Amino acid sequence: MLGIYLSFTIIILMIAYAGMEATMRVFAYVDIMIRWQWVQFRMFMMRRKLEQQLIKDLPNFNKVIKEMKEHDQ
Repeated sequence: MLGIYLSFTIIILMIAYAGMEATMRVFAYVDIMIRWQWVQFRMFMMRRKLEQQLIKDLPNFNKVIKEMKEHDQ
């Protein structure tokens, strides 16, 4: 319960100090930063998945390239 009172007090003090519009900009900035972190996390997971697939499929690619070189000669 103390956390709720403290949060409301901080928000009211932010509005009193900087105004409503500046306070809303701060919340919009925090929202954008949270969304950006989520996008970066998803990109990291995609990168890791693609690297694992590439490591797994690398012997097959090397085999195909070797067969193509032998076929061209």
